Amino acid sequence: MRELHAFVNVFVAPPLMDDVVQALSKIDEVEELYEVTGEFDIVTLVSASDIEELRDVMENKIMKTKGVRSTVTSVVLSARKGPKCTT
Repeated sequence: MRELHAFVNVFVAPPLMDDVVQALSKIDEVEELYEVTGEFDIVTLVSASDIEELRDVMENKIMKTKGVRSTVTSVVLSARKGPKCTT
């Protein structure tokens, strides 16, 4: 069971946006993926069983995707509204 969730904001090399979207969509731990305007190019919601699995997904799947320049990750501490709420 995946208990940990994190928002991973992704900066993409512009000509590779479609390739990055397609590649990230195939990663099982990526539950949601949005192309967005603003500071980032893509926002994803990633699930993991623990921080070690999150680290593995980041290092060995997301960051190794051709076209991903960098990421900014925010671990969810508590869900207050939305599909991930438990209360």
